[in-house]
This record gives sequence, structure tokens and C-alpha cells, in this order.
Amino acid sequence: MEQLSFSEILESDRNRAEKAGLVAEKIRSARNYKWVGLYDVKENEIIIISCAGRGAPAFTSFPKDKGLNGRAVTKGQTVIVNDTDKDEDYLLTFTNTKSEIIVPVFGTDGKRIAGTIDAEGEEKNAFSKKDAEFLENCAVAIQSLWN
Repeated sequence: MEQLSFSEILESDRNRAEKAGLVAEKIRSARNYKWVGLYDVKENEIIIISCAGRGAPAFTSFPKDKGLNGRAVTKGQTVIVNDTDKDEDYLLTFTNTKSEIIVPVFGTDGKRIAGTIDAEGEEKNAFSKKDAEFLENCAVAIQSLWN
């Protein structure tokens, strides 16, 4: 499994949103994902920090318990949905999204979920366990974005 290094981006003088955009693009291009978003998890809502790919999502913020991001936060684990048309929790981000994977990013205490990585695909069955492992490794590597 490839390991990406984000230290040059994370240690730069750029602001947080710029860093998040560069990180999202690095993740997106490494696996040829159609779209990647990085989100903050607040007390009651989930809010986009930045994204790479097809542009801004339809929902830039939503209640913490809604959507696939909400499911990942509530369960505290990676969520893979390989047919968004058949999932009742899916919130429409782009009309051509058919698959989505959400990985929680844990805070420094290892318990609180501070953010999520959201990747989307235009084909059904776009994501596998290898994608989950890759994105979970990325979540650990970019944790400082949420400190």
C-alpha cells in the first residue's frame, strides 16, 4: 500500500483551507478518485474545509447525524457504500456519484472524531478494502490539520 507524505504541505505557511485543498488533491490524484473532501466535525454539524475534483459539494454543511459522513462519525469507523442509489443515508453531493467512502479522522486523544475524509466515485463498486486502508493511513498522516 502506497504511503503518501504530507509533511511539506502541513508544515508550510499556507492557511488551513489551502493546506486542506492541497492534501485533498494529493489524495485524489494518488488513487484517481473523482472527488475528495475534507470535513470538520463540530458539536452538531459537519462542515467542508476544502475539496479537490469536481468542485464544491451540494451540501457544504449538514447535521452531524446525517448522511454517510454522519454514519462514519456515529459509528466511529470507515463507511464504504458501493451503490449510493440503494443507501438511505446518502446525501446527494453530485448527480453522478455512484460510490462513496468516508474515513473518520480522530483527534489527538484517539477517541474524539475531529474530521472526515470523503472520496466519491462515478462507478458502482469503486471502493475496496485497499481504498479503506489507504485513506485510513492518510487520516493518521494528516491529523495535524485538526489540531
